[in-house]
Amino acid sequence: MPKIAVFLWQSLTKYSYKRKLVETVRFYLPLHTVSHNSNGNLYSNNRMITDLVKSGSLDTAHRMFAEMSERDVITWNIMISGYYRFGFSKESMILYIRMVNSGMIENSSTFSTVLSLCSSEGFYAQGLVVHCKVIVLGFSRNLYIGSALVDLYMKMGRTDIGYRLFRNLPERNLAAWNVVLRGVCDTGRSKELLRLYYEMKIDNVEPNGVTFCYLIRGCGYERFLDEGMQLHCLVTKNGLVNSNLFVANSLVDFYSACGSFFDAWESFNCIPPEDVISWNSMVSVCAGNGYSTDAIEIFREMQFFGKKPSASSFLGFLKLSSATKSLLLGKQIHGSVLKLNLNTTLLQSSLIDMYGKCGDIESSVAIFESVPERTLECCNCLMSSLLRFGLNEDVIELFGLMVDGKIGYDEASLSTTLKALSLSTFASTASCSLLHCCSIKSGFKYDITVSCSLIDAYSRLGGIEFSRQVFNQIASPNVICFTSIISALARNGYGVECLEMFDTMTKNGLKPDKVTFLSVLTGCSHSGLVDEGRLVFHAMQTRCGLHPERQHYSCMVDLLGRAGLVNEAEKLLKDTPWQGDAKIWSSILRSCTIHHDEQAGKRAAKILIDIDPEDPALWLQASNFYYEIGDYETSKEFREVAVARKMTRDIGQSFIEVLDHG
Repeated sequence: MPKIAVFLWQSLTKYSYKRKLVETVRFYLPLHTVSHNSNGNLYSNNRMITDLVKSGSLDTAHRMFAEMSERDVITWNIMISGYYRFGFSKESMILYIRMVNSGMIENSSTFSTVLSLCSSEGFYAQGLVVHCKVIVLGFSRNLYIGSALVDLYMKMGRTDIGYRLFRNLPERNLAAWNVVLRGVCDTGRSKELLRLYYEMKIDNVEPNGVTFCYLIRGCGYERFLDEGMQLHCLVTKNGLVNSNLFVANSLVDFYSACGSFFDAWESFNCIPPEDVISWNSMVSVCAGNGYSTDAIEIFREMQFFGKKPSASSFLGFLKLSSATKSLLLGKQIHGSVLKLNLNTTLLQSSLIDMYGKCGDIESSVAIFESVPERTLECCNCLMSSLLRFGLNEDVIELFGLMVDGKIGYDEASLSTTLKALSLSTFASTASCSLLHCCSIKSGFKYDITVSCSLIDAYSRLGGIEFSRQVFNQIASPNVICFTSIISALARNGYGVECLEMFDTMTKNGLKPDKVTFLSVLTGCSHSGLVDEGRLVFHAMQTRCGLHPERQHYSCMVDLLGRAGLVNEAEKLLKDTPWQGDAKIWSSILRSCTIHHDEQAGKRAAKILIDIDPEDPALWLQASNFYYEIGDYETSKEFREVAVARKMTRDIGQSFIEVLDHG
């Protein structure tokens, strides 16, 4: 059996658990009739329906359609495409199902329309059924149907099947190339996108403005500045910058994604001021990159030219507010959104996210509760806000409401819930396995984000073997996947396995990042692998060119301190920006207490007290150290100071209000 046929069978089986895609819908007909001969010439009736659909009179067209005693495939196609063209996707799909149930055989136009409908509206299960019918009726070699199938599988995330169908097309015209380029662009794989572009040139297919939009946008995903600038030169040479506003705006977005603000500004200045898209893009770019003054100035000029700000402008401001934790700016933007009545789902979700990141969880919940229709995006943003505040049980409860309320969930929902579950006091590997089953059943088994969340959750709940199983099922693990399993092993004390996994990762040609090195150092620290830890710490700087941060030094100090090498830990900490860090010196003092190193401990206690003499916890730790080495008098003095400092802190604030009755 061909691989595509096997996939279709497996996919149809996977989707069978879901509720039916289309519910039974009746099109109610009015009591009066339409003035036409319903039993007249079929060709004439089709022409009349076509004219009614083109004029937007769908109700009248449907009444005429319902009264026709004879219909052919063209009649059905007119109504199906008409409803789809005017945005009534569900009604269009219902008509197609009624057409099939009536025994009518589809033609190429039917399949092109219905496959486009399935792609744009996410009716993937129905799309797979249509693909089966395409194969049975022998339309697989049709260029337009083949292109629609490529688009369907690209939207489903099955680029492998999309490629295979694309390669099997009888001819690959510009429209087909643009379909596959758009699919790859949406996945964010810039290298693959450029490779396809070179292949397209070998096929002697000339790109158009749409092609360049996908290519330029794709280069922005992985910050391919040089390649994007080459494309900029090419579109300038072809005159597309001045003649195609979409290409010009894609250049603004590309340069902003690459952090080249000057080039983004230059590209913006080349666009006529009449274009509202470029204004909104530039406001979003400035706000998104932290240029708040420039963003506000452009926003003011935009209104001066009479251009109405769109949701994208406010999304940039909300992003800036979240990044800077500026609740005041966020509230001002919220007020503007309400004033302009921009109640889009994306803005509502961003407001929920902004209030959560700015520490106002009450407003975040209030906006969520005021949303007329709770969407997946809004639920995901609220879940992230709740998780940020440590409300883990609320996150899990919200996930249950999403499932019960038929809202559904995606990879972000699953990842957030798994994180909350791993931090919950009531969780277990059994509850984690339940979410694991949900991910498999809903088709997210191979999603990298979900897999990494499962690895982390299982390891936090003591199921390290399950973490290993999830990792082993990942076909092509990337740096994030390896970091997740290394962190999981480190958390459970498998230091040797951490090093082995780290070695496997580097042999696979993957470059570890700072988080990876921190996970390996943590594993060495928990397992007492001092020599190995030194080598890893040294390799981080010499082989990978990464400068250690505070967490790396803290981990190394902890590793050396656990082994009793306190002097080496002190020497490592010297001449670093963190030599005045109380937490690191607290770790050194704790090691001195365990190993009864009096000299190093006295030095660490003095430095610790000097760093923050008002912190009673530091005095108490120093007191415990002196008690352990037998200096009871000093220990008593330090404890008295700690008690005094604590009392000062406790009574440092007063709610007594003195009223002047003068």
